[in-house]
Amino acid sequence: MASKTNCIKNGKEYYRTTATIGRDSKGNLIRKEFYGKNKKEAEEKKTEYLNSIQNGLTANFDKISLGCLMHTWLFEVQKIKVKPTSFERYEGIFRNYIQVAPFYGKKIKDIKQLELQRYYNHLFKSGKSSNSIKFLNKLLKNFFNYSIDEGYLIKNLCNNNLIIPGKDTKVKKEIEVFNNEEIKKLIDTSNGHRLKLLILLALGTGLRQGELLALTWNDIDFIKKEINVEKTIKKVKTFDDEGKSVGKKILIQSPKSVTSNRLVPIPSNLIELLKNHRIIQNIEKENADIIYTDNNLVFATCTGNFISTKNLFNSYSALLVKAKIKHKKFHALRHTYASQLFKVGVPLKTVQTLLGHSDISITANIYTHVMPSQKTNAVEKLNSLFT
Repeated sequence: MASKTNCIKNGKEYYRTTATIGRDSKGNLIRKEFYGKNKKEAEEKKTEYLNSIQNGLTANFDKISLGCLMHTWLFEVQKIKVKPTSFERYEGIFRNYIQVAPFYGKKIKDIKQLELQRYYNHLFKSGKSSNSIKFLNKLLKNFFNYSIDEGYLIKNLCNNNLIIPGKDTKVKKEIEVFNNEEIKKLIDTSNGHRLKLLILLALGTGLRQGELLALTWNDIDFIKKEINVEKTIKKVKTFDDEGKSVGKKILIQSPKSVTSNRLVPIPSNLIELLKNHRIIQNIEKENADIIYTDNNLVFATCTGNFISTKNLFNSYSALLVKAKIKHKKFHALRHTYASQLFKVGVPLKTVQTLLGHSDISITANIYTHVMPSQKTNAVEKLNSLFT
């Protein structure tokens, strides 16, 4: 027996049913059509849709694609909500992972969790790191939360059932630090070099590269011998309202986290060096005359501008080569600062505060390599019980 139909659409026969879903701005009824091969199928689609509306979904939830909604969320919500550095990373994940995903153009209501898992598995097999996939999952999870709030989804697809491939097999890398001999070589080699004080201050305060390059003389209290860390600089990609890249620019922003705003003591031996550095900088300012841009920076170019991270990397790398030290990232200076504090018995909580970590577990996890000797020394103090 042939299925009963009641309309023809694009040359094919369907059964059509309708439902009233509200009124427009003029008060006219808004009606939505549902099509099926027969009456039963059309009625089932209508019932499913109306149940979804009753459960809190927006009226056009069944029309929007993941790609369209995520683009809107990213460039109209996140762009003004997060730091430019965070947005640059979000945009990179969106462009490199989401826009090429097989479900990018699919209606968001039709995407299944299994599709996400298969995509994650595919990315891992293709050589993508677990960390990259983990961040992709985090971004999607935030987006799906937004989709739920806006009435496009009922539940978040990125729940705990999703597995990040290779996550449990990741081998933790030991952090890089300079040993005492390398520290002496680096300091000796940097004598007379423009970067010497910057390197010394990194070793003596543990400030991050961006925090050092953003330092102004107003941030330094010579009487209290401390630095007020409240900003950092970063060169980030910027975008117009349509999401197109319009180049990179240097931005001054708040540090990595709330706890990164901190007061850091300066070793006394560096105070005089800082004062001498300022005298030399003032002489440079006078010599440069009108071409000098006074940004009040502690570390600046000879014309007063911000030091480019690329130029800093090149100069720093050249110093390591000259000192015959195996290359270590600039961040190794910060790790060395923390490690040296642990070696002289500074408590974990104090080190956490000096580094500006948001949680003490972060500090403990990063510097486990220096903790065994501390534990041994602590236990040795119990020897008096057994004499």
